[in-house]
Amino acid sequence: MRRFVQVGLLVLGGLGLLHTSLFTDEYLRYVKEGMRPLLVASGVLLLVLGVAEAWAAPPPEEQGESGDGHQGHGHDHSRVPRVAWLLFLPVLSLLFYAPPALGSYTASREPAKAVAVQDDAFDPLPATSPLPITLTDFTQRVQQDRSRAIRGRAVVMTGFVTPAPGKQDGWYLTRIIVNCCAADASSVKVLVRGIAAPKADTWVNVTGTWRGSGTLGTSSAAVALDARGVQKVRKPSNAYMDALPLTS
Repeated sequence: MRRFVQVGLLVLGGLGLLHTSLFTDEYLRYVKEGMRPLLVASGVLLLVLGVAEAWAAPPPEEQGESGDGHQGHGHDHSRVPRVAWLLFLPVLSLLFYAPPALGSYTASREPAKAVAVQDDAFDPLPATSPLPITLTDFTQRVQQDRSRAIRGRAVVMTGFVTPAPGKQDGWYLTRIIVNCCAADASSVKVLVRGIAAPKADTWVNVTGTWRGSGTLGTSSAAVALDARGVQKVRKPSNAYMDALPLTS
C-alpha cells in the first residue's frame, strides 16, 4: 500500500478517535464511559504514528519509482489496490457520521435482561414518596424481596418508551445497559399500564405502583407498573446505564 494511504489512515483514524472521545459524547454509542481514556490514548498514538510515518524516509522501492510506476512480473505494484480505499470509510465515519443510538428498535427485538440475584437481605425502603428507583432495583424488589416492601409503594423511574407488541394494554419503560461495548448491550424493561404510550424512544419519568400477575417477591411476579403519571424528560448524557430518575 502506498505510504500516503498509510499516513492518511493513521492520521484520520487518530483525529476521528480524538474528535469522538474528547469533543463529543458519541463514543458512548460504542463503549462504556470508563473506556474514554483508552480511546484518547489510542487516538494520540495513531496520530503520532501517522506523523512519524510521514516524516520517515520513503522505502527504496518508492525512491526508485519511475513516472510509469514500478513494474514487476507484468504488474504495477505502485498503485493502491482499489479495495484499500474502503478502509477510509470507517475512519471518515468517526469524523462525519455518528451511528444512531441504540433504542426501542433494538430493545423490542430482544428479551429483557435477567437481573442478578440478591443474595443478602434487602435494605428497608426510604419513606420518600414517590420513591426514586432504577428499573433493575424495581425488578429485583418485585421478584426477589420476600418482605414485599414494594407493595403499594408509589415509585418513579426514568427510561425510554418501547412498544410492547402483543400487549394492547401497555408499553415498556426501558433502559439499555452497556457493560463493555455496544456489542454486549442488554435491556431491562418494566411493563407500564394505565397510560397511553408516548412516542417510541421518548425519555420519560413514570410514576405508579406495582401491578401484575404472580406472587410478589417471587420469580412468578410480573415486572409491571400501574402508572398514574408520565412526564417527558431530557435524554441523559450517558443513556447506556440504569440510573435513578432524572429531575425535571
